[in-house]
Amino acid sequence: MTGPVYVSAPLSGDRAADFAAACELRTGDGSAGLSSDRLPPGIEECVGLVCLLVDRVDRALLDAMPALRFVSSVSVGVDHVDVGALTDRRIPLGHTPGVLVDATADTAFALLLAAARRVAEGDRFIRAGRWRAEGRWSPDFFLGRDLAGSTLGIIGLGDIGRAVARRAAGFGMRVIAWTRSGREVPGVQSVDLETLLARSDFVSVNVALTEETRNMLDARRIAQMKPGAVLVNTARGGIVDEAALADALESGHVYAAGLDVYEQEPLATDSPLLDHPRVVLVPHIGSATARTRAAMVDLALANALAALGGEPMPHCVNPEVYGG
Repeated sequence: MTGPVYVSAPLSGDRAADFAAACELRTGDGSAGLSSDRLPPGIEECVGLVCLLVDRVDRALLDAMPALRFVSSVSVGVDHVDVGALTDRRIPLGHTPGVLVDATADTAFALLLAAARRVAEGDRFIRAGRWRAEGRWSPDFFLGRDLAGSTLGIIGLGDIGRAVARRAAGFGMRVIAWTRSGREVPGVQSVDLETLLARSDFVSVNVALTEETRNMLDARRIAQMKPGAVLVNTARGGIVDEAALADALESGHVYAAGLDVYEQEPLATDSPLLDHPRVVLVPHIGSATARTRAAMVDLALANALAALGGEPMPHCVNPEVYGG
């Protein structure tokens, strides 16, 4: 396959040199997500696209790239890509599964601990000078929630959900889970979603964003959560209704939340989530370790190199495009 390849942001990694030698690269600066209304000059000539989760690969973009023959995303989730549109055009889509499991599970547990023990709230209390100004300590000072002996409900038992379950076992938590596949995992009790919400002291969202899971935790389901529960989401923002979550936090029905992902990213400056002291917010950093991000780039470029060489991508979302 010959022709230029567009990479939406500068990438580095062990395979970067091989990739640069294999094709003509046209690289964006990553300052704004690629979309049909932000098209760089010459993109219509590109046979390949290496994109990020902030890029919007929809039918309009594909119409603007008539020479396109493959897409490789530096992500596991592909909700930013119209997979059906690619499949209709017999264009393979690569992604990067497996390598970010531990990093994302660590982030989920970091948020769970920070929310339960009011870590961010305590940090703000000290930085604002309030501890020195008030000069107090009492038995009820900054009380949080125990993990040991509590029940963690995991929504989604894929690789990341199972990694979260392993970490929970080390903290002495009971683990229950709901998964669309019905997968059974040793040490984890499978329950329906309503039971999980009603019984869990902590809820971790680890399911992919699909049409089935979009807005899964809406106002009705958040109301089904155990009073005083803690919610953690490191999956995708569209799974949780943020307005309903903010209302539940304000009423006290949900004790605290730890969020890495949002319905719209970056999070709006007028989001009500910013006003609640027991919400821990981080900017979509679940996979943000140097080793993990380098491994993701290497997988994405391995997918792209395979496509350039006329071979099937090793990690293809829509392998049916290789059919007869």
